[in-house]
Amino acid sequence: MTKRKAVTIHNVGQILMRRGLIDQAQLKLLDEQGEAQAARLQGAQQAGYSRRLQQTPQKASPAEVIASLNLEIPGSGGKLLNEDAITEVLAEAVGLPYLKINPMKLDLELVTTHISRPFALKHLIVPVSVSDGLLTLAVADPFNDEVVEELRSLKRMEFKRVLASRSDILKILREFFGFRASVKAAEHEVGNAVDLGNLEQFVRLKLGHDIEGTDRNIVSAVDFLLQYAFDQRASDIHIEPKRDKSLVRLRVDGVLHNVHDVPRQLHPPMVSRIKMMSRMDLAEKRRPQDGRIKTSHGGKEIELRVSTLPVAFGEKVVIRIFDPDILMQELDQIGFYPREFQLYSSFIRRPNGIILVTGPTGSGKTTTLYSSLRALSSPEVNIVTVEDPIEMVMEEFNQVGVQSAIGVTFDKVLRNILRQDPDIIMIGEIRDRETAENAVQAALTGHLVLSTLHTNDAPSSVTRLIDLGVPPFLITSTVIGIIAQRLLRKICPSCKKERDLSADELEYLGLRRAARVNFGEGCAECRGTGYRGRTGIFEVLEVNEKVRAVVSEKLDLGQLQEVARKDGLVPLRDIAIRKMLEGVTTYEEVIAVTG
Repeated sequence: MTKRKAVTIHNVGQILMRRGLIDQAQLKLLDEQGEAQAARLQGAQQAGYSRRLQQTPQKASPAEVIASLNLEIPGSGGKLLNEDAITEVLAEAVGLPYLKINPMKLDLELVTTHISRPFALKHLIVPVSVSDGLLTLAVADPFNDEVVEELRSLKRMEFKRVLASRSDILKILREFFGFRASVKAAEHEVGNAVDLGNLEQFVRLKLGHDIEGTDRNIVSAVDFLLQYAFDQRASDIHIEPKRDKSLVRLRVDGVLHNVHDVPRQLHPPMVSRIKMMSRMDLAEKRRPQDGRIKTSHGGKEIELRVSTLPVAFGEKVVIRIFDPDILMQELDQIGFYPREFQLYSSFIRRPNGIILVTGPTGSGKTTTLYSSLRALSSPEVNIVTVEDPIEMVMEEFNQVGVQSAIGVTFDKVLRNILRQDPDIIMIGEIRDRETAENAVQAALTGHLVLSTLHTNDAPSSVTRLIDLGVPPFLITSTVIGIIAQRLLRKICPSCKKERDLSADELEYLGLRRAARVNFGEGCAECRGTGYRGRTGIFEVLEVNEKVRAVVSEKLDLGQLQEVARKDGLVPLRDIAIRKMLEGVTTYEEVIAVTG
């Protein structure tokens, strides 16, 4: 019997050296430390994979081992050699197409119905697409020809292989088979008894409460869904009941993606499980509810804010994910340009006054406020926040959650908050006259107040305060500065390309000379979107003597904007264009975000 070819650390290292991805010294390091590193990886993976997959993992692949050594690519300016780059080079060397698996594009049914989980785990294969009777398999071992022959005899189908990293394949097998198995088992147990379609079925739902409270399959399905969302860098999870199914969508970098269809009868028990985790009233299904979950992922704590809303076919659930690494950043890392950063830094260092952060929902206001409070936090300072709801629980601050049902509102809390001897007060949102008046009063009595407003730009916030009933003389004597902000998607660095702006595009942006800009072509790293991550843009208005001079009961917004611009204010549109010209974002994103 002919011995099957095998991929080894040494021969992969030789291929990498021929491609210029490692040098002779690094190849020697692989030969000396490769096997020992493989053993260490095997030990580290043993506990995790064996628990989750109920099967001992195969030995770590050469690509995993080499990637774990964090080798720097010669001449790359510090770029490290990762498993995907190694797998792509190996695929070319053995004559197989390379595939970076995008979980957001995979069909759950396709992955889990064609091949059993034990078989997939044994051979480390994942079905990724099917067309005209040809099933494409992602494989981790390019020389495992026997698996195709075995499948061909069992399935009576033709197969095509593509090479993917072992890590990607194991992640898909864990998440997809785990979620699928949990959903199928729960569907079998729940049967067709659970529905919210009418009153009769609503009453029968009580039969499902015992199942919902103890059903390990529903628990597993929800856990798999949350872990999947964390892995995909999602900011929100939407679980939406439809007529015949429940749709699960994830928001990644500001854009929603469909990821799963769940059987209709499993929607209520999934919602009940989430309600139980977030301490909501399980019996209340006719009114919106809010709750929160604290969990951990990747060694760090993550806050989840949960909202339910009754819609046509049941209760819709939205789970917002607050990653502390995103919510609490250094102020100079969130996108400020030097002028705006220096101005804003001077605002938050004032002893008293009001600082307003404005923008629509999802524009990053919470990140700016929390990052500001973190910068100000010290043992000598008492920071008190009033939020609806508390976005993320932080030990450094004294946080109060608004509870309108029992009369704990913004204005009532603010009336009493001064007795708590605060130095800095953060108000989640100024939404009515009473809250605005209390914020002004706090600023007049020597406190620094940070809050948010919903306006389109910084100057409009002044007219909004006047509309709320704050006299102009109090605005000019208390408001220090106003920041308007938005979030722009950043171009994926792995597929960044250049192009020239057309004459129409130049004219639309008001640019007088030709310009080359960047765009993302779409690749595996960005899931084909061309974008990866987001950055803030900030319009900062300082309320100085020039601005105060034009603020009156009959304020002319156009005049205020003109004065602010002459004083140095850079509008959001101009800042977005600057980000585009620097290659951070695209023309399309500038238009989408700034109009």
